[in-house]
Amino acid sequence: MNIRKIMHYLPHRYPFLLVDKVIECEPGKRLVAIKNVSYNEPFFQGHFPGQPIMPGVLIIEALAQATGLLASESAPQEILAKDFIYYLVGLDKVRFKRPVVPGDQLRLEVQYLRHKRNIWAFTGEALVDGEFVAGAEIMCAAREADA
Repeated sequence: MNIRKIMHYLPHRYPFLLVDKVIECEPGKRLVAIKNVSYNEPFFQGHFPGQPIMPGVLIIEALAQATGLLASESAPQEILAKDFIYYLVGLDKVRFKRPVVPGDQLRLEVQYLRHKRNIWAFTGEALVDGEFVAGAEIMCAAREADA
C-alpha cells in the first residue's frame, strides 16, 4: 500500500500522518507498516532537546493509524461504500520498552482480534531492528464522517 492509498483511508496529514508505507497486509488478519523517524520531525524541537526522543503517545498513535488501515482494508463493502472514519476509542495494556530516536525505522505490526457492531479490537507492536519498543491493545470505532 503506497502513500496515496494510506491518505485515502486516513484523514491525517503532515505532521500527524505517522505511517509512511504498508509492506504487508492480510485483510481481516494483520498489517505491517513502516514509519521512518527523521530528526526533521517537528516534535523533536521540544521533546527532550539535546537528546531527541519520539513521544510515546506518537508511537501509539502510529500503531492506531496502522489499525485504522487494517480496519479499512478489512471492512465490509457497505462500510467502504460510505464515508467512514475509524476513531481511536480505547487502549489497554500499553507498554514501552525503549526510546525511539532519529534514524530509527518503526515497524508497526498490528493484528485483528475481534469486532462487535462498529467496535474493532487489535493488538499492536512497534519494533526497531526487530526489538520491541512499544505495544498496546487498541480499539477503534467506525463512524460516518461529518458532511
